[in-house]
Amino acid sequence: MAAPGLALTQKNPGGTLYRANVAWRKRGSRAAGRGVVCRVGRLLCGRMILMRHGQSEFNLHFSVSRRDPGVVDAPLTELGRTQAVEAAQRLRGERIRRIITSPYTRALQTAAPIAAALDVPVFINPIVRERYKFACDIGTPRTELERAWPRHDFSTVDEIWWPPIEEPEAFIMDRARLFRAEMAALPDWADTLIISHWGFIMSMTGQSVMNGQSLRCDPTIPGPTEVSWRV
Repeated sequence: MAAPGLALTQKNPGGTLYRANVAWRKRGSRAAGRGVVCRVGRLLCGRMILMRHGQSEFNLHFSVSRRDPGVVDAPLTELGRTQAVEAAQRLRGERIRRIITSPYTRALQTAAPIAAALDVPVFINPIVRERYKFACDIGTPRTELERAWPRHDFSTVDEIWWPPIEEPEAFIMDRARLFRAEMAALPDWADTLIISHWGFIMSMTGQSVMNGQSLRCDPTIPGPTEVSWRV
């Protein structure tokens, strides 16, 4: 299945999204999957899991002031780290074979204890990143990420993998549709945990989730055509 032209737009000049998708998809078949609709709440069997990263320094300050605190690539707070550890315990009984995470530090830090607890590989895919809007959505260059996370493979990630300006709503909705199609092509898509962000999960499901919260999603069913972007 050929990937749409999204990865070649001005928002993704190096084709990061396409290369990242191809890299991890080569490890699985392209057979179609089966499943049911997205739902928030108790984790149920047979659907891939979308999880929002733990509380970040941005979340901590923004929730109080409703102003951008200017924290670039915001790391997790102590509460955020606790949420990640708790998620690892909660997910121990799940049939998870891979974790896909965005390259933002808060997502990588959330993935770390979960991957360790479940002993599963982590794939870095910029397609599941946050919608670029605040200072926290300025990422860390690939070479710096490689030094900070030497066990991860960042070879499909561009040096600068986030857009230079605020991302239009249509772009993140397109990213969600592309990712949905990529996942639906895998026979074992239900065995995947995606650690992502408020905006991307909203684009995938139309539902707002709190830090550390998980929900289930069936990528073979069309996602929302529009969402409310009120933060």
